[in-house]
Amino acid sequence: MKNQIKGSIFFLFLLLFCQMKKIYLPCLFHKFTNLYCPGCGITRMFLSLLKLDFYQAFRYNPLVFLLLVFFIPTKILIKNIPKKYKNYASYFFTFVVILYGVLRNTSMFSYLKPTIIH
Repeated sequence: MKNQIKGSIFFLFLLLFCQMKKIYLPCLFHKFTNLYCPGCGITRMFLSLLKLDFYQAFRYNPLVFLLLVFFIPTKILIKNIPKKYKNYASYFFTFVVILYGVLRNTSMFSYLKPTIIH
């Protein structure tokens, strides 16, 4: 648990450093395919969270934002679940991420693309 906390603190400092120096990492998947992967917008989402701009963070990557809000607290509460149910949860989560990646690249679900709201 201490390593996770240290890693999280390091990640926050790295994000702050990148924000101050105006260093942004492009998504290579989007750069080469012109498609949005399920993770596109995560860095900008975390930067928005650091500014406490929750709506903009949600617009950058709704799936990861909702996972942070619901999944992480749930994971802490359900440590004693039998392993076979954890496997089902992993399969379901993988399915949701792949489906999200496909849907955010269709015109019908274009609102799932990372967008800037002012």
